[in-house]
Amino acid sequence: MYKEIYEKIKEYNTIVIARHVGVDPDALCGQLALRDSIKLTFPEKKVLAVGTGSIKFMQIGKIDKLEDVTDALLIVIDTPDVKRVDSIDFSQYTYKIKIDHHPFVEKFCDIELIEDTACSACEVLMKLILATELKCDKEIAEKLYMGLVSDSNRFLFNSCTSETFNLVARYIKDYDLDLSSMYQKLYLRPLNEVRLEGYIASNMTVTENGLAYIQITDKIINEYGVDSAAAGNMVNNFNFIAEIIVWSTITEDVKNKQIRVSIRSRGPEINQLAEKYGGGGHKFASGVKLKTFDEAMLLMNDLDELVKKHKEKIKER
Repeated sequence: MYKEIYEKIKEYNTIVIARHVGVDPDALCGQLALRDSIKLTFPEKKVLAVGTGSIKFMQIGKIDKLEDVTDALLIVIDTPDVKRVDSIDFSQYTYKIKIDHHPFVEKFCDIELIEDTACSACEVLMKLILATELKCDKEIAEKLYMGLVSDSNRFLFNSCTSETFNLVARYIKDYDLDLSSMYQKLYLRPLNEVRLEGYIASNMTVTENGLAYIQITDKIINEYGVDSAAAGNMVNNFNFIAEIIVWSTITEDVKNKQIRVSIRSRGPEINQLAEKYGGGGHKFASGVKLKTFDEAMLLMNDLDELVKKHKEKIKER
Protein backbone atom coordinates (compact mmCIF):
# COMPACT_ATOMS: atom_id res chain seq x y z
CA MET A 1 0.00 0.00 0.00
CA TYR A 2 2.98 2.35 0.54
CA LYS A 3 3.79 2.18 -3.18
CA GLU A 4 0.16 2.83 -4.10
CA ILE A 5 0.10 5.94 -1.92
CA TYR A 6 3.35 7.14 -3.46
CA GLU A 7 1.96 6.73 -6.97
CA LYS A 8 -1.10 8.83 -6.08
CA ILE A 9 1.15 11.52 -4.58
CA LYS A 10 3.16 11.44 -7.80
CA GLU A 11 -0.01 11.73 -9.90
CA TYR A 12 -1.54 14.87 -8.37
CA ASN A 13 -0.13 18.39 -8.67
CA THR A 14 -2.23 19.78 -5.82
CA ILE A 15 -2.21 17.97 -2.47
CA VAL A 16 -3.87 18.97 0.81
CA ILE A 17 -2.86 17.27 4.05
CA ALA A 18 -5.41 17.39 6.87
CA ARG A 19 -5.72 15.92 10.36
CA HIS A 20 -8.07 15.81 13.32
CA VAL A 21 -9.57 18.70 15.27
CA GLY A 22 -7.87 19.49 18.56
CA VAL A 23 -4.34 19.35 17.17
CA ASP A 24 -1.64 17.41 19.00
CA PRO A 25 2.08 17.05 18.18
CA ASP A 26 1.72 13.70 16.39
CA ALA A 27 -0.91 15.04 13.99
CA LEU A 28 0.82 18.39 13.47
CA CYS A 29 4.33 16.98 13.10
CA GLY A 30 3.03 14.28 10.79
CA GLN A 31 1.23 16.60 8.39
CA LEU A 32 4.13 19.10 8.31
CA ALA A 33 6.69 16.34 7.77
CA LEU A 34 4.66 14.75 4.98
CA ARG A 35 4.08 18.14 3.34
CA ASP A 36 7.79 18.96 3.41
CA SER A 37 8.78 15.49 2.22
CA ILE A 38 6.45 15.74 -0.80
CA LYS A 39 7.69 19.26 -1.61
CA LEU A 40 11.31 18.13 -1.31
CA THR A 41 10.60 15.21 -3.65
CA PHE A 42 8.38 17.13 -6.08
CA PRO A 43 9.25 20.88 -5.87
CA GLU A 44 6.73 21.78 -8.57
CA LYS A 45 3.69 20.53 -6.61
CA LYS A 46 1.41 22.69 -4.46
CA VAL A 47 1.22 20.99 -1.05
CA LEU A 48 -0.75 22.47 1.85
CA ALA A 49 -0.89 21.27 5.46
CA VAL A 50 -4.13 22.70 6.86
CA GLY A 51 -6.22 22.86 10.02
CA THR A 52 -6.83 25.02 13.07
CA GLY A 53 -3.54 26.08 14.63
CA SER A 54 -2.42 26.21 18.25
CA ILE A 55 -0.18 28.77 19.92
CA LYS A 56 1.17 25.99 22.13
CA PHE A 57 2.79 24.22 19.17
CA MET A 58 3.96 27.21 17.12
CA GLN A 59 7.61 26.28 17.70
CA ILE A 60 7.07 23.02 15.80
CA GLY A 61 6.10 24.72 12.55
CA LYS A 62 3.43 26.68 10.72
CA ILE A 63 0.39 25.33 8.94
CA ASP A 64 -0.89 26.70 5.62
CA LYS A 65 -3.99 28.68 4.78
CA LEU A 66 -6.67 26.49 3.24
CA GLU A 67 -7.42 27.44 -0.37
CA ASP A 68 -10.10 26.43 -2.86
CA VAL A 69 -8.67 23.61 -4.94
CA THR A 70 -9.60 21.62 -8.05
CA ASP A 71 -8.47 18.15 -9.14
CA ALA A 72 -6.68 17.76 -5.82
CA LEU A 73 -5.55 14.87 -3.64
CA LEU A 74 -6.56 14.91 0.03
CA ILE A 75 -4.44 13.03 2.57
CA VAL A 76 -5.94 12.75 6.07
CA ILE A 77 -3.57 11.62 8.79
CA ASP A 78 -4.09 10.50 12.39
CA THR A 79 -7.91 10.56 12.12
CA PRO A 80 -10.15 7.45 12.22
CA ASP A 81 -13.56 9.02 11.47
CA VAL A 82 -14.83 11.71 9.15
CA LYS A 83 -16.49 13.84 11.82
CA ARG A 84 -13.12 14.57 13.43
CA VAL A 85 -11.40 15.84 10.26
CA ASP A 86 -10.55 19.52 10.71
CA SER A 87 -11.82 22.16 8.25
CA ILE A 88 -12.24 20.02 5.13
CA ASP A 89 -14.95 19.99 2.46
CA PHE A 90 -14.58 16.49 1.05
CA SER A 91 -16.49 17.37 -2.12
CA GLN A 92 -13.54 19.47 -3.34
CA TYR A 93 -11.19 16.50 -3.68
CA THR A 94 -10.84 14.08 -6.57
CA TYR A 95 -9.09 11.37 -4.54
CA LYS A 96 -8.66 10.78 -0.82
CA ILE A 97 -6.12 8.84 1.29
CA LYS A 98 -6.18 8.06 5.01
CA ILE A 99 -2.97 7.34 6.95
CA ASP A 100 -3.75 6.43 10.55
CA HIS A 101 -2.79 4.39 13.59
CA HIS A 102 -6.12 4.38 15.45
CA PRO A 103 -8.45 1.35 15.54
CA PHE A 104 -10.74 1.37 12.49
CA VAL A 105 -13.96 3.35 12.94
CA GLU A 106 -15.23 4.03 9.41
CA LYS A 107 -14.06 4.13 5.80
CA PHE A 108 -14.13 7.59 4.23
CA CYS A 109 -11.16 7.56 1.84
CA ASP A 110 -10.29 5.70 -1.36
CA ILE A 111 -7.05 4.30 0.11
CA GLU A 112 -6.87 3.66 3.84
CA LEU A 113 -3.51 2.78 5.38
CA ILE A 114 -4.33 1.85 8.97
CA GLU A 115 -1.60 0.43 11.21
CA ASP A 116 -3.30 0.27 14.58
CA THR A 117 -0.32 -1.41 16.23
CA ALA A 118 1.91 1.60 15.50
CA CYS A 119 2.56 3.95 18.40
CA SER A 120 1.88 7.07 16.32
CA ALA A 121 0.93 8.40 12.91
CA CYS A 122 4.52 9.58 12.58
CA GLU A 123 5.76 6.00 12.93
CA VAL A 124 3.59 5.04 9.94
CA LEU A 125 4.94 8.01 7.99
CA MET A 126 8.53 7.03 8.84
CA LYS A 127 7.86 3.66 7.23
CA LEU A 128 6.11 5.24 4.24
CA ILE A 129 9.14 7.42 3.49
CA LEU A 130 11.59 4.53 3.84
CA ALA A 131 9.46 2.27 1.61
CA THR A 132 9.10 4.77 -1.25
CA GLU A 133 11.06 7.42 -3.13
CA LEU A 134 9.80 10.21 -0.87
CA LYS A 135 12.76 12.28 0.30
CA CYS A 136 13.69 13.25 3.83
CA ASP A 137 16.07 15.74 5.44
CA LYS A 138 17.03 16.64 8.99
CA GLU A 139 14.09 18.99 9.60
CA ILE A 140 11.59 16.42 8.33
CA ALA A 141 13.19 13.70 10.43
CA GLU A 142 13.03 15.94 13.51
CA LYS A 143 9.29 16.46 13.05
CA LEU A 144 8.68 12.73 12.64
CA TYR A 145 10.70 11.98 15.76
CA MET A 146 8.88 14.61 17.84
CA GLY A 147 5.48 13.34 16.75
CA LEU A 148 6.39 9.76 17.59
CA VAL A 149 7.88 10.68 20.96
CA SER A 150 4.85 12.74 21.91
CA ASP A 151 2.20 10.15 21.03
CA SER A 152 4.13 7.33 22.67
CA ASN A 153 4.65 9.52 25.77
CA ARG A 154 8.42 9.18 25.42
CA PHE A 155 8.25 5.45 24.57
CA LEU A 156 6.24 4.54 27.69
CA PHE A 157 3.36 2.78 25.90
CA ASN A 158 3.25 -0.89 24.93
CA SER A 159 2.62 0.14 21.33
CA CYS A 160 6.37 0.86 21.12
CA THR A 161 7.93 -2.27 19.66
CA SER A 162 11.37 -3.32 18.50
CA GLU A 163 10.35 -2.00 15.07
CA THR A 164 9.65 1.41 16.62
CA PHE A 165 13.09 1.57 18.20
CA ASN A 166 14.78 0.34 15.02
CA LEU A 167 13.04 3.08 13.03
CA VAL A 168 13.99 5.74 15.54
CA ALA A 169 17.60 4.55 15.67
CA ARG A 170 17.83 4.71 11.90
CA TYR A 171 16.47 8.24 11.69
CA ILE A 172 18.70 9.44 14.55
CA LYS A 173 21.76 7.99 12.84
CA ASP A 174 20.94 9.00 9.26
CA TYR A 175 19.99 12.60 10.09
CA ASP A 176 22.19 13.27 13.16
CA LEU A 177 19.22 14.34 15.27
CA ASP A 178 19.78 16.58 18.29
CA LEU A 179 17.51 14.99 20.89
CA SER A 180 17.93 17.69 23.52
CA SER A 181 16.73 20.52 21.26
CA MET A 182 13.71 18.48 20.13
CA TYR A 183 12.66 17.68 23.69
CA GLN A 184 12.83 21.39 24.51
CA LYS A 185 10.47 22.17 21.64
CA LEU A 186 8.04 19.56 22.90
CA TYR A 187 8.22 19.96 26.68
CA LEU A 188 9.47 23.44 27.59
CA ARG A 189 6.49 25.22 29.13
CA PRO A 190 5.65 28.36 31.07
CA LEU A 191 5.47 28.51 34.86
CA ASN A 192 1.70 29.14 34.86
CA GLU A 193 1.11 25.70 33.28
CA VAL A 194 3.22 24.06 35.97
CA ARG A 195 1.18 25.87 38.62
CA LEU A 196 -2.05 24.66 37.02
CA GLU A 197 -0.66 21.13 37.12
CA GLY A 198 -0.14 21.59 40.86
CA TYR A 199 -3.75 22.75 41.20
CA ILE A 200 -4.97 19.65 39.37
CA ALA A 201 -2.90 17.34 41.59
CA SER A 202 -4.24 19.02 44.72
CA ASN A 203 -7.89 19.13 43.69
CA MET A 204 -8.58 16.02 41.60
CA THR A 205 -11.30 13.68 42.82
CA VAL A 206 -10.15 10.09 43.33
CA THR A 207 -12.84 7.43 43.76
CA GLU A 208 -12.63 4.30 45.87
CA ASN A 209 -12.28 2.26 42.68
CA GLY A 210 -9.30 4.24 41.37
CA LEU A 211 -10.82 6.75 38.94
CA ALA A 212 -9.38 10.28 39.12
CA TYR A 213 -10.95 13.29 37.47
CA ILE A 214 -11.08 17.06 37.69
CA GLN A 215 -13.30 19.75 36.20
CA ILE A 216 -11.27 22.63 34.79
CA THR A 217 -13.68 25.53 34.31
CA ASP A 218 -13.12 28.59 32.17
CA LYS A 219 -12.65 30.56 35.40
CA ILE A 220 -9.72 28.34 36.40
CA ILE A 221 -8.25 28.51 32.87
CA ASN A 222 -8.31 32.32 33.00
CA GLU A 223 -7.00 32.42 36.56
CA TYR A 224 -3.89 30.48 35.56
CA GLY A 225 -3.52 32.16 32.16
CA VAL A 226 -3.52 29.02 30.00
CA ASP A 227 -5.69 27.88 27.09
CA SER A 228 -8.16 25.03 27.24
CA ALA A 229 -6.00 22.78 25.05
CA ALA A 230 -3.02 23.11 27.39
CA ALA A 231 -5.20 22.34 30.39
CA GLY A 232 -6.69 19.24 28.77
CA ASN A 233 -3.30 17.92 27.65
CA MET A 234 -2.15 17.77 31.27
CA VAL A 235 -3.94 14.44 31.51
CA ASN A 236 -0.67 12.92 30.25
CA ASN A 237 1.21 14.09 33.36
CA PHE A 238 -0.48 11.74 35.83
CA ASN A 239 0.48 8.32 34.48
CA PHE A 240 2.20 6.79 37.48
CA ILE A 241 0.10 7.39 40.60
CA ALA A 242 -0.32 4.14 42.49
CA GLU A 243 -3.90 4.77 43.62
CA ILE A 244 -5.16 5.73 40.16
CA ILE A 245 -6.07 3.31 37.35
CA VAL A 246 -8.05 5.60 35.03
CA TRP A 247 -7.79 9.39 35.03
CA SER A 248 -9.47 12.22 33.18
CA THR A 249 -9.46 15.98 32.70
CA ILE A 250 -12.81 17.67 32.02
CA THR A 251 -12.06 21.03 30.45
CA GLU A 252 -14.46 23.84 29.58
CA ASP A 253 -13.83 25.27 26.11
CA VAL A 254 -15.92 28.44 25.96
CA LYS A 255 -14.69 29.44 22.51
CA ASN A 256 -16.01 26.25 20.91
CA LYS A 257 -18.95 25.87 23.33
CA GLN A 258 -17.99 22.39 24.48
CA ILE A 259 -16.59 20.33 27.33
CA ARG A 260 -13.45 18.45 26.32
CA VAL A 261 -12.85 15.20 28.16
CA SER A 262 -9.44 13.51 27.92
CA ILE A 263 -9.14 10.00 29.38
CA ARG A 264 -6.15 7.76 30.06
CA SER A 265 -5.99 4.24 31.47
CA ARG A 266 -3.44 1.91 32.97
CA GLY A 267 -5.66 -1.17 32.73
CA PRO A 268 -9.26 -1.23 31.41
CA GLU A 269 -9.88 -0.43 27.75
CA ILE A 270 -11.67 2.91 27.54
CA ASN A 271 -12.17 3.60 23.82
CA GLN A 272 -15.52 1.82 23.50
CA LEU A 273 -16.94 3.81 26.39
CA ALA A 274 -15.62 7.00 24.80
CA GLU A 275 -17.37 5.99 21.57
CA LYS A 276 -20.63 5.57 23.48
CA TYR A 277 -20.45 9.28 24.26
CA GLY A 278 -19.55 10.30 20.71
CA GLY A 279 -15.77 10.27 21.09
CA GLY A 280 -13.12 7.63 20.57
CA GLY A 281 -9.42 6.94 20.37
CA HIS A 282 -7.06 4.21 21.49
CA LYS A 283 -7.69 1.45 24.00
CA PHE A 284 -5.89 3.33 26.77
CA ALA A 285 -6.02 6.94 25.53
CA SER A 286 -9.30 8.44 24.34
CA GLY A 287 -11.25 11.66 24.23
CA VAL A 288 -14.81 12.97 24.06
CA LYS A 289 -16.39 16.34 23.33
CA LEU A 290 -19.61 17.03 25.25
CA LYS A 291 -22.02 19.91 25.78
CA THR A 292 -22.24 20.10 29.57
CA PHE A 293 -20.42 19.16 32.76
CA ASP A 294 -23.47 17.06 33.68
CA GLU A 295 -22.86 14.86 30.63
CA ALA A 296 -19.23 14.58 31.64
CA MET A 297 -20.20 13.36 35.10
CA LEU A 298 -22.39 10.65 33.57
CA LEU A 299 -19.29 9.54 31.68
CA MET A 300 -17.27 9.61 34.92
CA ASN A 301 -19.85 7.37 36.58
CA ASP A 302 -19.55 4.88 33.71
CA LEU A 303 -15.75 5.04 33.90
CA ASP A 304 -15.84 4.40 37.63
CA GLU A 305 -17.99 1.32 37.04
CA LEU A 306 -15.57 0.19 34.33
CA VAL A 307 -12.64 0.48 36.74
CA LYS A 308 -14.59 -1.42 39.40
CA LYS A 309 -15.29 -4.32 37.03
CA HIS A 310 -11.66 -4.32 35.93
CA LYS A 311 -10.49 -4.69 39.54
CA GLU A 312 -13.01 -7.47 40.17
CA LYS A 313 -11.71 -9.41 37.15
CA ILE A 314 -8.16 -9.11 38.46
CA LYS A 315 -9.23 -10.52 41.84
CA GLU A 316 -10.91 -13.50 40.16
CA ARG A 317 -7.73 -14.58 38.39
